[in-house]
Amino acid sequence: MARLHLFDLDGTLLHGTSAPLEISRQLGLLAETMALEQAISAGRIGPPEYATQVHALWTRLTEEHVVAAFEGAPWLARIREVWTEISDRGEYCAVVSLSPSFFVERLLGWGAHAAYGSRFPAIPFTEPVDPAGVLSAQAKVVIADRLCAEFGVTRDDCVAYGDSLSDKDLFAAVPVSVAVNADRHLAGIATHSYAGMDLWDAYALVRPAL
Repeated sequence: MARLHLFDLDGTLLHGTSAPLEISRQLGLLAETMALEQAISAGRIGPPEYATQVHALWTRLTEEHVVAAFEGAPWLARIREVWTEISDRGEYCAVVSLSPSFFVERLLGWGAHAAYGSRFPAIPFTEPVDPAGVLSAQAKVVIADRLCAEFGVTRDDCVAYGDSLSDKDLFAAVPVSVAVNADRHLAGIATHSYAGMDLWDAYALVRPAL
């Protein structure tokens, strides 16, 4: 039976950080973006407001900054090995994140079958962010359903990996889930829990049952 493995990015594949934080680090805007992260975590702003405000900070953003952020980020170990194993088993892996699509989609080069993020305009920015293209927690479920149809599986065949409030809806929608270095929002929801720096060890929690 084929399965679909759905991976969050920020705080999950990236340890203790997010794509916007790593991008802002390259621009010298880490403190400003950390304040936005705290605001969205506390519910003071939503994903569209966060995206609009971080877009406004990144007036000097270039493709070189994005490459440096991606290559220098603290990724969990053995991501590519896990995705190779999943593919070799005839299964599928996808990344679904609220972070900018121009960062998330770089993971297609690591072996993900699909990668979805919030749509940002082309770099360097000359256009505003369209709020309609910014993903939410519920949008992750919608995208998961779309991927199920594409790959010929159902929600019952899905495994979700995440760390925070943005993963709560998806964890509730699928039968198997792994909380990876997770915060309190996923307590009691995930079927498995992992703390550490190696994605293979998180994947190994569900691998025998698959």
